[in-house]
Amino acid sequence: MYMELFGFDLPSIYLTVLIGSGICVILTLLLSDLFGGDVGIFNPTLILAFFTILSASGYLMEKYSTINSIIILSISAIIALIISSCLHLFVFIPLANAEESLVYSDESLKGRIGKVITTIPKDGYGEILIESISGNISKTAASFYNEEIGFGEETVVVEIKENVAYVVRKDGI
Repeated sequence: MYMELFGFDLPSIYLTVLIGSGICVILTLLLSDLFGGDVGIFNPTLILAFFTILSASGYLMEKYSTINSIIILSISAIIALIISSCLHLFVFIPLANAEESLVYSDESLKGRIGKVITTIPKDGYGEILIESISGNISKTAASFYNEEIGFGEETVVVEIKENVAYVVRKDGI
């Protein structure tokens, strides 16, 4: 009744590929940080998603339509290509860009204005809050001139040493 390939009927092949690629997509999503690196259009998750969509649509069309198997494979490939392209353009690229925009370095904090959220004592540490477009950064702070800086005062980050921001009052510059 169904076309056969290597002695197996096509719905069985589609179903096997669907299950295998679905499992591989989940494993790739969970373990992708171990391998790292930017692979662009050859992203393993994208390739596996293509095969998952191809096999799912092929399986459904083989089971529930009377269309020729070659035409089903062609239609399934076109559907998978369109959905995979949309996945790449509208999900993977924005996610990669969003991840990069949240990163900051201690060097990038120099010269930034922060607000004291925990008073900085004369010879001690307090905390400042630096506002940015991607969110707020809370940083341990000490006075650059070894003076007390009160709650709510605006400060400027002069330097960062050992993950501590050394600050001065904004009006004291």
